[in-house]
Formats: sequence, structure tokens, C-alpha cells
Amino acid sequence: MKLANKVALVTGGARGLGRAYVLHLARLGADVVINDVDLNAAQEYDEELTAESVAAEVETLGRRGLGIEADVTDKAAVEAMMQEIIDTFGQIDILVNNAGGMLHAPPNNTAATAPPDHYRYIMDINLTGTIFCCQAAAPHMQAAGSGKIVNTASQAGLWSAHNASGMAYKVAKAGVVHYTRVLAAELGPHNVHVNCIAPGFVLSSRAVAGGRNTPEVRDRLLQDIPLGRLGMPEDCAKVVEFLVTDLSDYVTGQCIPVCGGYVAF
Repeated sequence: MKLANKVALVTGGARGLGRAYVLHLARLGADVVINDVDLNAAQEYDEELTAESVAAEVETLGRRGLGIEADVTDKAAVEAMMQEIIDTFGQIDILVNNAGGMLHAPPNNTAATAPPDHYRYIMDINLTGTIFCCQAAAPHMQAAGSGKIVNTASQAGLWSAHNASGMAYKVAKAGVVHYTRVLAAELGPHNVHVNCIAPGFVLSSRAVAGGRNTPEVRDRLLQDIPLGRLGMPEDCAKVVEFLVTDLSDYVTGQCIPVCGGYVAF
């Protein structure tokens, strides 16, 4: 198995894309730590689990699973989470920073008008949380002389979409892309790889609940997707597999769009 004897942490792992990453890594042989602010988050969007919890799903796959509720924007909580991982498993080999999102956007969420409390919140959950988790994992990976970190950007972080709406999310995700490059340069000499993915329009449980898979929305989005379909969580999970296995041993500091060609426009 590609990830036998590896320990992975997936933030935002209790539902949606994060859960897809958790289960995919477990199938590849990794023991997986599931972090979320709510380990029962799948229930919010009626996402059906195959066991009592995501950690239990990992265990049904023959791997060890551990759920840890922690807010990634709280540095002390992140450090405590990392210590619990080290105390339990003795190592951390893979970090997938998935926690974040474009949540609770106010009507005036533009580059010129976004209220400070909103953009600080969005920056925190998308960029600051990513930085805190990387900082917590990096010393252990440096000491081990190996590690794989995958951060989560977005198509929103790669271009403006010709409008100023969603400024905070776009800027936060652009920050994730550049932080990934800077950290890759720092950790490369220690054989720690740092990359990120930039998902496009993926049918996660939250996106479906928000109407992304309705005919009118789907038809509008497909006009700009050359491959002619919306993404599935497993599409992103396969790219994460590439980035956390030896298939990517000469790849670092990169951002890989997973968007069906949307980036071409």
C-alpha cells in the first residue's frame, strides 16, 4: 500500500472534500487524524456516513482513525492537536490543510467595501489556519527528514472572475498559493514537500446544499468547463494522492488546478 506506516492529518475532515481525502488516504494505507470544529459536520448537509463517525469509517478500512475537534484559527489549539497526534502515533507524515471556505458573505463583500470583521474572519479560516497547521507540523517533518504538505487554494485565488465580489476569499486563497511557495523553499532542504490544489466547481455536500447542482446553476457553470462536467470530491482526492505519495517526489512549491479546464478561461 502506497501509504503504509504513514500518519496523515486532514483538517476540515468531517465532511465533504475533507472526508473524501480522509477515506482516500486510509484506502492507501495511512492512519488518519480527522480534524474539524464539529466532528459531526456531515449531518448538517445530510451526508451519509458508512459508520458512526468518519474516524470509525477509517477503522472499517483497517486503519487507525482519530477525531480531534479543534479550531485551526486558534494557535494554541492547533499546537495541542499536533501534540496529541505525536503522543498517539509518534509521527506526522502528511498534512492536508482543507479547513476553510467562503462563509457568511455579506452583501457588500467587494474589494472596496468588505467590512473588516468579515475579511478578518475569512482570512483567518482560510489562510491563518493553514499557516498555524503548517507551523505545527513542520518541526516534526524537519526532524524526520521527510513530509508532504498539501494546502487548499481555489480557482478564486488564481483570478478575479472579472468582478470584485468575494474579495476576502479570493485574496485569502491567493495568499495560500504564495505561502505554499515560500514554505516549499524553506522546507525543501529537509525533504519536506509543500504543494497546493486549486479546486474549481466541485459537488461537495455543502455546495450541493447551496444549489450548485441545480439545472440552472449547473448549465451556467458548464459553459466555462471544457471537460463538460462539474467536479466530484474524488477528483480532488486523486490529485491529493499524487501530492502525498512518491509519485510527486520531485514536485514542490506548485499549485495544481483541479477544475476540468476552467482555469483555461
